[in-house]
Amino acid sequence: MNETLQKLIIRTAREDDLPALAAIFAADEIGGHGDTADESARPDYLAAFRAIAASPSETLYVAELDGEVVGTFQTAILTKLVGRGAKSMVIEAVQTRSDMRGRGIGAVMINYCLEEARRQGLNAAQLTSNMARLDAHRFYERLGFEKRHLGFRMKLK
Repeated sequence: MNETLQKLIIRTAREDDLPALAAIFAADEIGGHGDTADESARPDYLAAFRAIAASPSETLYVAELDGEVVGTFQTAILTKLVGRGAKSMVIEAVQTRSDMRGRGIGAVMINYCLEEARRQGLNAAQLTSNMARLDAHRFYERLGFEKRHLGFRMKLK
């Protein structure tokens, strides 16, 4: 493991991380989620952050390097009736700050999720990725994920 990754810290996100997280999301040209680093959006991010923090099944994380947020991801634990109550980890919003990509930070974040899922005795880990993110698809496959399902989405707002 290189020196950068040895200094990387994965921790639960805090409210004071919101500006850095909004900036990471706003820089995403593919996602198209309408994210912005504009201060006027802070109440929206704050409300979402507080809802996630209050949820017993969701966690928002950051990857921190030298005191700076360089990546983020969110997990949710899903209990399904199918599979006789199988539990899985859903991994969402995996983002590495654009100037930090290609350094292994994303792999550390995903491996953190997988280790946590195993620690909790979950049956599987799953994620979705925008169809346009071909590099991300190759990345996830290198980490051992398989393309197994086709996802559908409908915008309601």
